[in-house]
Amino acid sequence: MSCLNTFAEQGSSLAVAPTIREPLHAPVAHLVRGGVIEGIHYGSVVVLGADGTVELQIGDIEAAFYPRSALKPVQAVALLRAGLPLDGELLALTAASHSGEERHLDGTRRILEQAGLPEDALRNVPDLPYDPVVREAWVREGRLPSQLAQNCSGKHAAMLYTAHLNGWSLEDYLDPAHPLQQAIAEIVEDLTGQAIAAVTVDGCGAPLFSISLHGLARAAARITTAPPGTPEARVADAMRKHAEMTSGSGRDVASLMRAVPGLLTKDGFEGVHVAALPDGRAVAVKIADGADRARLPVVAAALARCGVDPAVLAEFAQAPLFGGGEVVGSIRPARALEPLTEA
Repeated sequence: MSCLNTFAEQGSSLAVAPTIREPLHAPVAHLVRGGVIEGIHYGSVVVLGADGTVELQIGDIEAAFYPRSALKPVQAVALLRAGLPLDGELLALTAASHSGEERHLDGTRRILEQAGLPEDALRNVPDLPYDPVVREAWVREGRLPSQLAQNCSGKHAAMLYTAHLNGWSLEDYLDPAHPLQQAIAEIVEDLTGQAIAAVTVDGCGAPLFSISLHGLARAAARITTAPPGTPEARVADAMRKHAEMTSGSGRDVASLMRAVPGLLTKDGFEGVHVAALPDGRAVAVKIADGADRARLPVVAAALARCGVDPAVLAEFAQAPLFGGGEVVGSIRPARALEPLTEA
């Protein structure tokens, strides 16, 4: 546990690390079947105005939590600042939780080829493709789990490339004490504006930094408002232009970026989602029980409160519930997220 407090204890001018506590989540989504509330999803939501002020707060936006893959745009910025020479679709793949489509696997290979490194240099865990259709085809073909197919392989290839360019060791690039991970942690603290509360291991094997939901939204806003040509702007541009490379065909993250002009958005396991507009308006969502089914309706409602046209968000605003093969209800945002109306 000795390295968990390393970053939080660096005497910097940053705000203190968020408190590690049981989050005080609140109702954010209702499961409504046949007109009756059958279930309630708890969570936390923050909406930031263009000037960075908190315009809406539900639940606990200051407790320490793990942003999971929603932090990947920040990690990609850190890699660029450390010398990673990627742009376009390969930079988008660096910030991706990809579906395991052939273009994602090919992109990861291309990053490794540019670095002059073999596939077996990857240290992420082997897995089947994330997308159910792609995964089923993979299994039918008798293909086994691989590090290339795992949804974080683009990030890992880019980490290796960055470490190689800096002359850092490759075998232990996932060690939190490695210069690469120290560099990433520094940028996490820079963009979130707060010290890291704890460090653990993400599902792919990379270090995972604990911040607050408020800090995650701040980081996304800083990325989308950065001047052209900066590492932050390069990441935002790549992800928006190559949305399917950042996620996959038919994924809601790509669809949301296509629907809302200028939006940068990224999801993460355990019900995490962050989004920001070019003027700095931003939202961040955490579903307490990690249920993915509640994530998108809550994100859509938060974006509406952020000023995005609800008509544009209509397709994301509710998730259908089925009974006997028919739609009999939906998962919809809780009343606290409903658009404001005049008295």
